Amino acid sequence: MTIRTLQKVIPSIPASDGAGVKLRRSLGASQLARHDPFLMLDEFYSDDPNDYLAGFPSHPHRGFETVTYMLDGHMQHKDSGGNTGDLGPGDVQWMTAARGIIHSEMPQQTEGRMRGFQLWLNLPAKEKMKPAAYRDIPASAIPSVAAGKGTVKVIAGSFQGTTGPVHGGSTDPQYWDLHLEPGAVLEAPLPAGHNAFLYAYEGEAVVGEDRKALPHRAAGLLSQGDAVRVQAGDKGARVLLLAGKPIREPMVQYGPFVMNTREEIEQAIADYQAGTLTAP
Repeated sequence: MTIRTLQKVIPSIPASDGAGVKLRRSLGASQLARHDPFLMLDEFYSDDPNDYLAGFPSHPHRGFETVTYMLDGHMQHKDSGGNTGDLGPGDVQWMTAARGIIHSEMPQQTEGRMRGFQLWLNLPAKEKMKPAAYRDIPASAIPSVAAGKGTVKVIAGSFQGTTGPVHGGSTDPQYWDLHLEPGAVLEAPLPAGHNAFLYAYEGEAVVGEDRKALPHRAAGLLSQGDAVRVQAGDKGARVLLLAGKPIREPMVQYGPFVMNTREEIEQAIADYQAGTLTAP
């Protein structure tokens, strides 16, 4: 068994998106801050309604998947496919934009805490123009597995024989939410050949046998290997673990469009302007 090491730390930086929602961005903060097949990870977290009330009004996507994971608050999704989803604490929205989708994500609260994550996951060229798909995953459908002095919520992939509601697919994503008590150690296998990273959203942790520090609100890119080892700091830690098969294809991004060539980006823009982005 080869334990992965922490190779690079990407601190999250303040950013805003949508109509001015304040958030922190780690992966995706620059074109160099990616980890194939993962394009972007945003964390939104505020008790101040002024930071989130404007929400994410109607906007397009093409060529990848978006995964929204709510910890606190209430967000409503509506899209051009006629889907409506209400995201509450612990719920997940897995949207495959693929050929094209236009959607909005708007807060359904005027006070209190809004907290969660949005992940952008790339698609291979052969899947970028397939029909769009949308899935609501309630918190009750996400299994939680005891692991020593901690628990693992399995959103995608498998952990210790427990499979999450999302599994398989071309990138075979693994998406775990680790809740570790102070000093707790989690050691678990990961598919060899997958690229993987961690994001510490509460507390701090050390990673690997060489115990490199993963700071609070930072993403840590992992080396290759077939296992991961994470130890929580003195105050415990909550850490996202993401892993997936790298696509290894050319990639061009222009805002909400992620394709393989500049020509495909120009076509996406033209389709959006012509109102045919979501056409079959």
